[in-house]
Amino acid sequence: MSARLDATSMLGRAHAETGLDDYGDPSLPQRFALVVEHLNSIGMDADGARNAADVCHWLLTSRLQFFEDRRRYPLADEVIERPMFVTGEPRSGTTLMHALMSVDPDARALRFWEVMYPSPPPGLAAGDDPRRARADADWREINAKLPKWLHSHPYNDMLGDGLPEDERTWAFDFRVMTPTAWWRVPMPTVVGGLPTDAAAQYRIHKAMLQQFQYRRPAKQWVLKGFHGFRLKELFAAYPDAKLMWLHRDPVQVAASRTMMMADIAEGIVGPVDLQAAAKMHLGLTRESIENTMTNPLVGDPRILHVRYTDFVADQVGTVRRFYDFCGRPLSEQAEAAMRRYLVNNRGDRHGKFRYSTTLLTDIGEDLDVLHEEFRPFRERFGVEIEKRN
Repeated sequence: MSARLDATSMLGRAHAETGLDDYGDPSLPQRFALVVEHLNSIGMDADGARNAADVCHWLLTSRLQFFEDRRRYPLADEVIERPMFVTGEPRSGTTLMHALMSVDPDARALRFWEVMYPSPPPGLAAGDDPRRARADADWREINAKLPKWLHSHPYNDMLGDGLPEDERTWAFDFRVMTPTAWWRVPMPTVVGGLPTDAAAQYRIHKAMLQQFQYRRPAKQWVLKGFHGFRLKELFAAYPDAKLMWLHRDPVQVAASRTMMMADIAEGIVGPVDLQAAAKMHLGLTRESIENTMTNPLVGDPRILHVRYTDFVADQVGTVRRFYDFCGRPLSEQAEAAMRRYLVNNRGDRHGKFRYSTTLLTDIGEDLDVLHEEFRPFRERFGVEIEKRN
């Protein structure tokens, strides 16, 4: 018989430990109850349920402390000026683009140690903040549990100083359940099904940026996430933002993301049905490409569209192009740091990530038919069919 979690008792435990009761959103307890309902549906054993309860407690107490910080300090007065965002399909070069911008000495990126342990504001903490070591330990645990993830995402070797996607700021909002919050819980990655409110999610995101720049030197925010479905809310939250959108052959996207997510899931729940995974990720790719082709905001002048192949051919040049688009100079120091990063951080430093489009043909898809299906997208953005060995 599986162990069951109780949302009410976990909320009570978080209140009792912190002495706080303001989650910054009156709907949070109801949303948390849905997450607990999902966890109970998995059928975890006692150890799994204990780990899930610990993760829930971590996220609940972090949120209570985060909103207490907003009550104690003038964080809402912090101005987030002209943030630079990178977006695109999974496996389209967005993380490398973000990593290059993050080494600009005049830039500020989100860091895992901050989003995992956001309170108190880092600008109020000492230089030897113990949260850094704690997040490093978490990431050593993640990397040991999910070793194949390092093949597709070698950036995980940055440990707590790594670069989270913007979606990670929503972990304690209980609208997403990402492996970087739930890795100790034996469950598949949750894709959809939880209540979403993009406007509320960007309010949380902005509050995080305010938290992390408070009492710190002024720098340029450089950020990365999957924003294509939320452009209206993104630009409502950050009207002076600029966005670079990387575009890659959707057939390669679907195959590559299938293998990456299968590698992650294997470390958490064991062997994965690759055919079921391929069907799901091809469906998600189709849904995303359809949004890209029909959302009128995709043509917004604040968005710079760039081909993945152009980025691969000239990575630093692409960064310079985006900086020019944003009206920002790329300093000699920044360019030198980016070139050093490329030399010192080979993409295969933890092993070669391997995938094949046979993941798609094995589920009955014809690659020529898929290429024809995505032809309008490729023509619009100048994306060529990608040939790989």
